[in-house]
Amino acid sequence: MHLKYAIFYVEDVARSIEFYEQVFGLKRTMIHESGDYGELDTGATTLSFSSRRLMTELGKSPGVPDPTSPIFEIAFETDDVPAALEKARSAGAKVVQEVREEEWGQTTAYVLDNNGYLVEICSPVQGAS
Repeated sequence: MHLKYAIFYVEDVARSIEFYEQVFGLKRTMIHESGDYGELDTGATTLSFSSRRLMTELGKSPGVPDPTSPIFEIAFETDDVPAALEKARSAGAKVVQEVREEEWGQTTAYVLDNNGYLVEICSPVQGAS
């Protein structure tokens, strides 16, 4: 088995796709003609978005992220965390942690996306095998 995709439940799929394109430089692979589902290419795992409306129609009860008490995060790895953070900030991401050198040999920063989901921008862990 392998992780195929992660799906965020959002109010506006197109706006969410545009945010990740602008902030993180991801490429959209599709938005369904209904506007209720879309995907971004991130490599081996697809980052997807589904409208809360569609999920409600499918019998789910999608919650809304709480930026003050996140229950998960996604992470984008880069060799230049400061530059990626500045690009994210300039594109409208809300910074929740500035660039920091971690004791385990990684550089990290955190932002909130336009829906309130927590996103880590990080370097590879140095010395990891």
